Amino acid sequence: MAGGAQLTQDGSERGYEVFHTDCPARDVIDHVTSRWGVWVLISLRNNDLRFFELRESIRGISEKMLAQSLRALVRDGLVWRKVEPTTPPQVTYGLTEFGREIGEPLTELFDRVTQRLAPHGS
Repeated sequence: MAGGAQLTQDGSERGYEVFHTDCPARDVIDHVTSRWGVWVLISLRNNDLRFFELRESIRGISEKMLAQSLRALVRDGLVWRKVEPTTPPQVTYGLTEFGREIGEPLTELFDRVTQRLAPHGS
């Protein structure tokens, strides 16, 4: 398993060299683990949300950063985007199957951290 290649369940090697800067898998990992990417995936774990609902659920994110994060996650195939042809257009986001798979360990991490912390204000 040289050079960052990963083994699949059947034992065959995958062609991704995640330690190389030009690896497409590295870009996806960077987007998922970015400051806002994690929060977008966690916010979408239970419900599909419109842009402004997402912005309200993620305190502190600007519209610009939310838009950039969503564009990257849509491009990576983790989030889907649906535009309703209304005036103004209604845009809804949700997790793809791949996004749900990636979001599971993030949700587990989120839940573990929040369960282990002392109650807020203690």
